[in-house]
Amino acid sequence: MKIVPNIVLAILVFLAISAGITKILLLQQDVEFFGKYGFSNPILIAYGVIQLIGGVLLVLPKTRIMGAVLIAITFLISAVVLVMDGNIPVAIITVICILFLGVVAKSSPKMGA
Repeated sequence: MKIVPNIVLAILVFLAISAGITKILLLQQDVEFFGKYGFSNPILIAYGVIQLIGGVLLVLPKTRIMGAVLIAITFLISAVVLVMDGNIPVAIITVICILFLGVVAKSSPKMGA
């Protein structure tokens, strides 16, 4: 029954990498949305780079915990901004992703093991 955890992992990797790329590319929707809350373009790019790195780290078993932590932090920031914007449904989905990241991190092999 490893298929379900692998599907969840693949979805989380896709979400992190795609979210990171949209921020790195400064897509208008992200620039406008995060800009309302004080994110400058350089900060948004750095935020996207962290999400992208987290997504890549999530793929590899030995770096999965670090990737999950990085992504969870960025998703938590996004969830707060979404709540501030009044977009509660998407904020709830983001929090669910954070919970899944916790499950992935907890079930991952420990670093150095």
